[in-house]
Amino acid sequence: MCEFRLKKITAAGLLYCLILLLVQCNNTFPISNIQLKNGDLLFVTAKESGLSGAINNVTQKQKTASFDHIGILEKEGNRIFVLHAAPKGGSQRQDVKDFIKDQKKEGQEVIVYRLKPEYQKAIPEAVKKANTMLGKSYNFNYILDENSYYCSDFVERAFREEHIFKLEPMTFTDPKTGKTNTFWEEFYAKKNLKIPEGEPGCNPNGLAGSDKLERIGNF
Repeated sequence: MCEFRLKKITAAGLLYCLILLLVQCNNTFPISNIQLKNGDLLFVTAKESGLSGAINNVTQKQKTASFDHIGILEKEGNRIFVLHAAPKGGSQRQDVKDFIKDQKKEGQEVIVYRLKPEYQKAIPEAVKKANTMLGKSYNFNYILDENSYYCSDFVERAFREEHIFKLEPMTFTDPKTGKTNTFWEEFYAKKNLKIPEGEPGCNPNGLAGSDKLERIGNF
């Protein structure tokens, strides 16, 4: 009788430990098929219309990849965050599960890129720098300034000390027509601003095209 009771207690204990382990794993790694690492870059696929489509229209460089957002992954103990600048919330530190959920709601995928081994040393300082930029508002004009950031601007600044990415002349020209994209004409007209054609800047597609990165997978 005592032996039977002992077996029941042991089985219950093992079951409890298994459940605890599964819960812990679920909280730690929301994506089971990708081994996420500190400093990974999360790119969000672009939509075909609206602001997302307009960004992609004038910046897409790869036929197989089109992005409109980017963030830096930060691992802290058993938790994983995304450091990024977004229209809703500005420069922020968001739980990776909430970040992915937000993109899925919009029908967008998240693609993981990683710095190649020879550039991995840039990650600790970049993550540290990104944390110092949290709290700044979102740059809705997409013209560089020191008081607000847009997504790729946030990432470029984080890695600037190690020269991982670079600023390039921006273009708002539709490659199919050779003329300024209509969306951007109206966008800057409403703001009473001159279109910053040729001004220094960056964009998710440009960063994704860097030869310092390798594509890891998607979720």
